[in-house]
Amino acid sequence: MAHFKEVSQQSGLHPKPAGLVLQYGTAGFRTSANQLDHIMFRMGLLATLRSKKTKATIGVMVTASHNPEEDNGVKLIDPMGEMLTSSWEGYGTQLANTEQEDLLTTLKDIVEKEAIDMSHEASVFVGKDTRSSSPSLSQAVLDGIKALGGHSKDYGLVTTPQLHYMVCCQNTQGKYGEATLEGYYSKLSQAFSQLAKNASNRTDDQKHLCVDGANGIGAVKVRELESHLKKDLQLSIFNDGSRGKLNHQCGADFVKVQQKPPIGIKINPGDRCCSFDGDADRIVYYYTDSKGHFHLLDGDKIATLISSFLKELLNEAGLDLKIAVVQTAYANGSSTHYLENTMKVIVRCTKTGVKHLHHAAQEFDIGVYFEANGHGTVLFSRGAEGKIQQLAADTNINDERKKAALLLQNTINIINQTVGDAISDMLLIEAILAIKGMTVQQWDTIYSDLPNRQLKVKVSDRRVIETTDAERRAVTPAGLQDAINDLVKKYKQARSFVRPSGTEDVVRVYAEADTQENADALAHEVSLAVYGLAGGVGDEPKPLH
Repeated sequence: MAHFKEVSQQSGLHPKPAGLVLQYGTAGFRTSANQLDHIMFRMGLLATLRSKKTKATIGVMVTASHNPEEDNGVKLIDPMGEMLTSSWEGYGTQLANTEQEDLLTTLKDIVEKEAIDMSHEASVFVGKDTRSSSPSLSQAVLDGIKALGGHSKDYGLVTTPQLHYMVCCQNTQGKYGEATLEGYYSKLSQAFSQLAKNASNRTDDQKHLCVDGANGIGAVKVRELESHLKKDLQLSIFNDGSRGKLNHQCGADFVKVQQKPPIGIKINPGDRCCSFDGDADRIVYYYTDSKGHFHLLDGDKIATLISSFLKELLNEAGLDLKIAVVQTAYANGSSTHYLENTMKVIVRCTKTGVKHLHHAAQEFDIGVYFEANGHGTVLFSRGAEGKIQQLAADTNINDERKKAALLLQNTINIINQTVGDAISDMLLIEAILAIKGMTVQQWDTIYSDLPNRQLKVKVSDRRVIETTDAERRAVTPAGLQDAINDLVKKYKQARSFVRPSGTEDVVRVYAEADTQENADALAHEVSLAVYGLAGGVGDEPKPLH
């Protein structure tokens, strides 16, 4: 056990502050950067164990996504480019919180529990975002990998989805693509160029897109992609990190929450714009109209555009494949109504969190999932990919079916199926709009969002609220769901649900109705019910108007 001796020596260089307790959540660890050195070292250790256990390459990404610049974080990536499996998240929390003197005991426990053969080679890919704390923190990860005798490859600055992609390429022996940045850009840009050939006579204006890079890694990488795109797409990149602060009044999260354009970007009426978040795994679109009104096209609108396009291609190709859109309870009611009633697409609702969406999407031949915040992708089953490739290679079919099959084939290649990827999603959206000859305004009018409102209610213990039916109904406390049902009946096209926050003692309230005034009134009345029945603390919620 020479490695454990090395761990013992090295861990002293990455000491844990006494009493600090952190939890590995859906997004890994995220907190103030100055509290993370020991966590990074230990996640290097965990990734090495995970690699030995799975006999595959594991990824470790150093980023805090859309959090402020002074924060940082880390998340592990499993062999097929997916998020770390839930059962190992517990080990992450355990390792993070073990006091210095018990670290080796905790490591040996994991090795024993998982029956890990320590003589097995380990391989770990490491990436980081542009935060000033990222270089030293990613070095701590590399130190952890080395201490347990693992082999590491440091990709340096990459977006989170790019590292997911590299891990998947490596573990599929290159079947998914080449595990290099050049390989990533080539695969995506070639697919885009093939799709763009199906668009007729686009003007330079139609090829133009404004991109808000959130002053983060996405801006750096979209610049690198630009040279591969030739003249198919003309990008104006704003908030590229040369002046502004990461995620400060810019980026997908800011635009979605504030419902306004980011600073540092000049928009003319009708200009098509998009914003990435800090690590480029989310994207939202928007424009301002001739009256100066701001219009947001969020994850719901993106999922609708993509699924409509795929459904039409499947019909043209004559392929009988099951396509579904996976949403959460936060998806706007209008989008669900449009998908089910107009597009005749299956809609599945799951609990909030990318993991739940990804998992549900895997149950269909083609699963499209997007959270309203703009994080999402499309998954194709092996069988679906096989049928599409087979049809695209068939020489005995008519031109229309052949064309549709080739379009589907290139669509598969443009999508990063491992995780939501702002760059890949942007190229897919741009290709669809070009092929359909659609403006951003026409896309926006596919359906009109129902006015909605989200509120938070402080409670003494968020665990008093338990939900069912993909978080759309409250089971406890007694009487709360009945109260919500009665309130919803007072308004037209209304619905409302409540769910406990995953991170703090607050209950999140969502309401939608036929007018903004009614949505606001319903949200307020439901928050009063939560306050009264679920142990509200502080002042009772005030009306919004």
